Amino acid sequence: QVQLVESGGGLVHPGGSLTLSCAASPSIFSTYTMGWYRQAPGKQRELVATITMVGGTSYADSVKGRFTISRDNAKNTVYLQMNSLKPEDTAVYYCHSGVGAWGQGTLVTVSS
Repeated sequence: QVQLVESGGGLVHPGGSLTLSCAASPSIFSTYTMGWYRQAPGKQRELVATITMVGGTSYADSVKGRFTISRDNAKNTVYLQMNSLKPEDTAVYYCHSGVGAWGQGTLVTVSS
């Protein structure tokens, strides 16, 4: 069964850090570019970061220098390390596989 399962969301103060994880079915992970997207209330879903099968990365300008995407191909897992979080980073974060599959999302709330 094709599956992406996110975890690691929660409430954090501005300036804090969180790490999101996404465990994937092997069939939709190992040879595909993986990505993290987010959707804030009342806004469209937007791309946050991507990572290719061999580790090439790209980031939205709004998160460059603060977020780091990585993957562990042995564990079929992709991560998003988020530092220096801001209230505007509040959103539901979704994991995406290049095959077109989406996870269920995990909520990140940045608030004092």
